[in-house]
Amino acid sequence: MSKYYVIMNIKSFTFNPFSENTYILFDDTKECIIIDPGCSDQSEQKVISEFISNKQLKPVKLINTHCHIDHILGNQFIANKYSLSLTAHKKEAPVLAFGTQTAMMYQIPYDTSPDIELFIDEGEEVMFGHSSLKVLFTPGHSPASISLLSLDDKILIAGDVLFQGSIGRTDLPGGNFETLTRVIKSKYFILPDDIIVYPGHGDPTTIGVEKRTNPFLK
Repeated sequence: MSKYYVIMNIKSFTFNPFSENTYILFDDTKECIIIDPGCSDQSEQKVISEFISNKQLKPVKLINTHCHIDHILGNQFIANKYSLSLTAHKKEAPVLAFGTQTAMMYQIPYDTSPDIELFIDEGEEVMFGHSSLKVLFTPGHSPASISLLSLDDKILIAGDVLFQGSIGRTDLPGGNFETLTRVIKSKYFILPDDIIVYPGHGDPTTIGVEKRTNPFLK
């Protein structure tokens, strides 16, 4: 008997003053996961909630790839609206706790995120509906960033690890250039060239393109 397989769908939204990418992944069961909700005001909250409602989706997980302010602005809204606990790596907790101070520094409104309640780490799987993603531990931009990979669907949710023609900044607390580039080469560049990279900012790219052309990784 052949393995039952269902295509994983991905929807991206670009939110907040930092032009951050928020992702919703879902399959034919209608279960979905929400990754890095950056919705920062009522209009952005309406965009994401109406998409979920119109598609008749059932959010089952709220995940942060990392906890810099632009990726957590919508955490409280999503957690409260859909009764979800926050999932992230436990070593991102200090970054999350710094959110209020960061928001004040940038003078942007911020409804304080709930604490991380569900910890996740390398090698675990994020499961929803008939779908699953493997967790990669990918620090360097932040102390304990994670990435989410589906080889079957050719999807890599990269957070701020790798961008089209660039990499995540490493001058923030917990960032390290050598760590980040080593992680990209050892965990991303061993993947098939046709894996699509969905970054935390900007347009998608592929592993193959970045291996060949990314100037930071020569």
